[in-house]
Amino acid sequence: MTSRRTVLKYTTGLATIPLLNVLGTAPARAAGEVKISEDDPLAVAFGYKHDAADVDTAKFPKRAAPANAMFPAGADQFCDNCGQYAETEPGWGTCVILPGKLVAAKGWCNVWVPIP
Repeated sequence: MTSRRTVLKYTTGLATIPLLNVLGTAPARAAGEVKISEDDPLAVAFGYKHDAADVDTAKFPKRAAPANAMFPAGADQFCDNCGQYAETEPGWGTCVILPGKLVAAKGWCNVWVPIP
């Protein structure tokens, strides 16, 4: 007969395997990624800039918008406080919207969303 303790030990161990897999491979994926060029077609489409101060606010007014109930002021929006960003090295990280490339922590694009 199997004890409750044995069952819990094995199910807990099995449940952590996917988590360890995700945590263990994320840095390896990031190591092979390159910094995105501002001329990259996706970067251009989303208005991405390495330095948020360089964003054309006439073309992307969200960057200049005042704070409201859903978003902080555009001037306070940066990649490093976006819900789609994950830092992988100092000043740079990955972005769900621009896969396979590193974006600048102090960059910005029009798909910025608050961290939930």
